[in-house]
Amino acid sequence: MSRIEARPDEDTVAVGSAPERLTQNPTQDLTQNPTQHLAQTLTERLLTGLPPEAVLTDPDITGSYANDMASFCEAGTPAVVVLPRTVEQVQHVMRTATELRIPVVPQGARTGLSGAANASDGCVVLSLTKMDRILEISPVDRIAVVEPGVINATLSRAVNEHGLYYPPDPSSWEMCTIGGNIGTASGGLCCVKYGVTAEYVLGLDVVLADGRLLSTGRRTAKGVAGYDLTRLFVGSEGSLGIVVRATLALKPQPPQQLVLAAEFPSGAAACDAVCRIMEGGHVPSLLELMDRTTVKAVNDMAHMGLPESTEALLLAAFDTHDPAADLAAVGALCEAAGATQVVPAEDAAESELLLQARRLSLTGLEAVKGTTMIDDVCVPRSRLAEMLEGVDRIAEKYRLTIGVVAHAGDGNTHPTVCFDASDPDESRRARESFDEIMALGLELGGTITGEHGVGVLKKEWLAREIGPVGIEMQRAVKTAFDPLGILNPGKLF
Repeated sequence: MSRIEARPDEDTVAVGSAPERLTQNPTQDLTQNPTQHLAQTLTERLLTGLPPEAVLTDPDITGSYANDMASFCEAGTPAVVVLPRTVEQVQHVMRTATELRIPVVPQGARTGLSGAANASDGCVVLSLTKMDRILEISPVDRIAVVEPGVINATLSRAVNEHGLYYPPDPSSWEMCTIGGNIGTASGGLCCVKYGVTAEYVLGLDVVLADGRLLSTGRRTAKGVAGYDLTRLFVGSEGSLGIVVRATLALKPQPPQQLVLAAEFPSGAAACDAVCRIMEGGHVPSLLELMDRTTVKAVNDMAHMGLPESTEALLLAAFDTHDPAADLAAVGALCEAAGATQVVPAEDAAESELLLQARRLSLTGLEAVKGTTMIDDVCVPRSRLAEMLEGVDRIAEKYRLTIGVVAHAGDGNTHPTVCFDASDPDESRRARESFDEIMALGLELGGTITGEHGVGVLKKEWLAREIGPVGIEMQRAVKTAFDPLGILNPGKLF
């Protein structure tokens, strides 16, 4: 859609439905399609506060912003995509959307796996990737102040230059943005020791649905003034406001970690080792598990030479001042749990080689059938073995390949369903198996998502997990921040 100059009699646009707006302006051609007229009015109003290059209307381009990386999630057709560079431009977008009652879907890099960034029909897609400045790094206060479009890996490397460390490291860290990480409360491999994104967000600047700017939180190490609105926005998936600036906590950069790999004759034995390690008070920087299906997929793709008899592979790492001693203690616990082989790395290069299998897990599983559906169920560590056994039963029931890779140290499993998307029956079985896996997680006292969020994919399951009173309270919070319901509608509940 080309740019259209605003007419003098359209300086003020009435609220209400599109037909109401048409009848209130007698100079308007009533034969024009109301939806088309609304889109044109939207574009005109956006261009009063945005440069032309920030407003995309070509359907071939806007269509490419319709969805994230989730399977089985509906996506609509956006009316326009906006790429702001300033807070004021975001405020202009939200004031315009409020005036016209247009839904707004915030987006980062669209690497999410729950459909949280999927467009709705006729919406404004608000892509924040151009707001990508690191505004401040303070070694004294141990904070970084960033815009939402900063890439996770870019921030991590920047703070490393100051001897600091930003721990959250999702597997997509080379592509995903800090704003997206905040929206989904994402985690990563180091969560067992360092926790998830929510634990590093000290303060936020948020543009509300009506365009007002809200500042939450603090820059200080401590602070308990009032309700914790900062934590409320983390994980809200853009449904309460648009994060335009974040103050993040940093840690001193730890020593280089060393890694240990342990092979087990069963998933249960590997899970027993996880329990022994955690019960023993050890604090690994990484504790990851790959089941036999995942190990085989990686072997088939990358020819890593892992023994075909491996039923489970456990990777443990320590970034302490004496990691070799910690690995020796954990290695002994693995052997006591039944490990058939324990291989500790002697240096960083060997550690990286051992981690390659884990890094290739999802790529290897994608190669099995061409399409994967990645679940995100977190269970208590003590019930991890039951989770793996249950996934095996579900895979057999639905005649599917389902591999499990897990952040075993915190019980966060990623059962990954491999299927042929061109086969309707196999696709149906994949979706049904996905639902059974989530039901299993709840039965084991777990949660439907540890780090990927709810989005579109898990709305029904959120309702099951938190119950009717929980849903009522969450909707009340949503209404308080977004009374018109224009922020990322159709997500969460």
